[in-house]
Amino acid sequence: MSAPAPGLAARPLRLLIADDQPLIRRGLAMILDAESDIDVVGQAIDGVDAIEQALALRPDVVVMDLQMPRASGVVATREITAKLPATGVVVLTTYDQDDLVFDAIRAGARAYLLKDASEAEVLETIRAVSRGESRLSPTIARKVMEQFRAFAATPSSASPPPAARVASHLEEPLTDKEGRILELIAQGLSNKQIGAKVFLAEGTVKNYVSRIMEKLHARSRTELAVRALERRS
Repeated sequence: MSAPAPGLAARPLRLLIADDQPLIRRGLAMILDAESDIDVVGQAIDGVDAIEQALALRPDVVVMDLQMPRASGVVATREITAKLPATGVVVLTTYDQDDLVFDAIRAGARAYLLKDASEAEVLETIRAVSRGESRLSPTIARKVMEQFRAFAATPSSASPPPAARVASHLEEPLTDKEGRILELIAQGLSNKQIGAKVFLAEGTVKNYVSRIMEKLHARSRTELAVRALERRS
């Protein structure tokens, strides 16, 4: 994102909050709207309302609860990300069951936080998602990583590396370097952090990530690990 012209303030991040519990929704809106760079443009009371408001308001980010009436947060996330690919969805929920986590990521959520997250963590995640990045709370990151490790440990006759097992399902296989970067993405590392691990420039890592997303047909970084898990032999 380019810097604003001299004398002009950067446009505030447009945010929609979807949660069926009024106290949580209004309290979150009050906290987030107090930030100078965030403008809460709407509050949705259920999944259908979230979809309708998102299409009307076109927010930069939607903070999404999962268990809501009329339509779940997963359904709403799928609809919103399909119709508004530039809008990032941050799941903020009390639920950490594996099926909900992976369903939300498959639906296109770029971040998954639990409601015990700190205010600073929620703010940092919203801002990161507005920049096109992804975030997972530590508990959720562990779940994704455990599943990835279980996949990587799946025995085979020749015991190929994880990248090779994923590649067996692709028209164009992942390279060893791409497989390593995929593992680091599953751990929630940023491009800069990955670059430090694999001795590549941040821009080069970004190019690798884009290529991996193309190969695995993923819409977000968090979905990459799930796509790999789905491609078991």
